[in-house]
Amino acid sequence: MAAAGDAPMLPLRWSEAPQRPPLQRPPVQRPSARPPLRPPLQRPPSPPPVPVGEDTDESHRPEVVVRTSSRRKKTASAYWESGKIVVVVPAHVARDDRAGLVDWLVARVLSKRPGATATDDALAARAAALADRYVDGVRPASIRWVTNQQKRWGSCSIHTREIRLSHRLRSVPEWVLDATIVHELAHLVHPDHSPAFHAIADRHPRQRDALLFLDGYALGLQTAP
Repeated sequence: MAAAGDAPMLPLRWSEAPQRPPLQRPPVQRPSARPPLRPPLQRPPSPPPVPVGEDTDESHRPEVVVRTSSRRKKTASAYWESGKIVVVVPAHVARDDRAGLVDWLVARVLSKRPGATATDDALAARAAALADRYVDGVRPASIRWVTNQQKRWGSCSIHTREIRLSHRLRSVPEWVLDATIVHELAHLVHPDHSPAFHAIADRHPRQRDALLFLDGYALGLQTAP
């Protein structure tokens, strides 16, 4: 019992502890899909346009040889070899992707040397222009590409006045081809290699350079694998 004069004692109660909000965990960031081990094969851009006026007939396109290389990992290449276009692609390139890559490389090679696909008619027009400039307007009965001349770059028949050019000349620079045509046209005037003949043939300013080029080119063809 409480003593007199003491204040009555209330029953002690602990105040309820404040309610804490539940712990909010940050959302789990799940990793995105695993990136591919290597980037997908990028298809090459569209082939370069064929120069206006060039013949696009497939029958006049040079032969294309496709080779695969296990040494190449990323790059492909194309180049001229004995009048053919050789394309080298990495061996791991899928066959479906290989066709488009080859077409693109061939188109790029042809765009850099449009004269390589000239028709016989275009060759005749070229010879006429060169004749008017260097050989006093002489005209052959015909001039065309042939594939059966492996030891000569060109030939001229005095009796029939026909000129034949080796298909190997399709891959040489244009100035070399022009000098060769002038050389054969000069034979229509002088069938030998006399000083009079060279006086006409050498009207082309790079005739001697062309002969040196063809000598080296022939040596390269002989030593090529």
